[in-house]
Amino acid sequence: MQSTHAARAESRHGLLLIMFAAVLWGTVGISSKTIYQLATTNPLSIGLFRLAMSLPVLFTVCWIRQGRQTFRVSVRDLALMALVGLLTALYQVCYFGAIARTGVAVATVVTLCTAPVLVAVVSVAFTRKSPSRISLVALVGSLSGTSLLVLFQEESKISGADTAGITLALVSAFSYGMMTLVSQKLAAHRDPFQSLAISFALGAVMLFGFAHSQGIVTTYPPLAWTLLVYLGTIPTALAYLLFFHGMRSTSATSASISTLVEPMVATVLAWFLLGERFTPVGFLGIALLGGSLFLLYLGARGRFNK
Repeated sequence: MQSTHAARAESRHGLLLIMFAAVLWGTVGISSKTIYQLATTNPLSIGLFRLAMSLPVLFTVCWIRQGRQTFRVSVRDLALMALVGLLTALYQVCYFGAIARTGVAVATVVTLCTAPVLVAVVSVAFTRKSPSRISLVALVGSLSGTSLLVLFQEESKISGADTAGITLALVSAFSYGMMTLVSQKLAAHRDPFQSLAISFALGAVMLFGFAHSQGIVTTYPPLAWTLLVYLGTIPTALAYLLFFHGMRSTSATSASISTLVEPMVATVLAWFLLGERFTPVGFLGIALLGGSLFLLYLGARGRFNK
């Protein structure tokens, strides 16, 4: 009985870590929008610097923790880390491309709402273990709440007719979902600092190739550089460390549902800081999303049967 309680407590702790990571990810939109206002740049350059700025922090802490063991990785794990890096780079490139073609609302809904469904389907296909009823209810509720929150903002301009933009958003969702699944395999037996440092270093190299072809912007005012450093250290290095730690005790499906906190935080911040408004239906979306995540949390505590 004690082991069951301990497992539930660990799962609950993991969910909270992932939700906190999603809160930090929710600040990326505000930070990026401010950088765009301060400098003439492009999404690929911001994405590249976001990964690159995280590397000094990750490698420094990893070296303190592991020393030369930092670079001693099996061929299998190195392949997994390279895959995480590739998926991270692909996720960012496709997501920013989708925003340019369809707008923020459609790109956000398609990417963030499709990813948990893809993770659930792929998880069932590989593990042959269906999600619990609580997870399924939370999935439906959180997807519905996110859609209401994003799609029913006042003065929102939704232009989702661009087929290429929708395709990019779907590829972004698939990349993000697969990154979640691969990350879970690494989190089970690798130090998160080591996994992230090597994965993000490989991802930054890959993203450099994409960005170089479009032209890398390196001229920014001091405030923009400060925000780039913030993007690399807080919603990247710190947030993904929390995410990897949480993945150790949380299913991939529950983890992907928990990350839907991100669009809620981004919308609320835009409301308070940028004056963007959303309708009463948007408030209903916040309530539905929040309630669904709380239900997922209670399920992790064992308050409901599977």
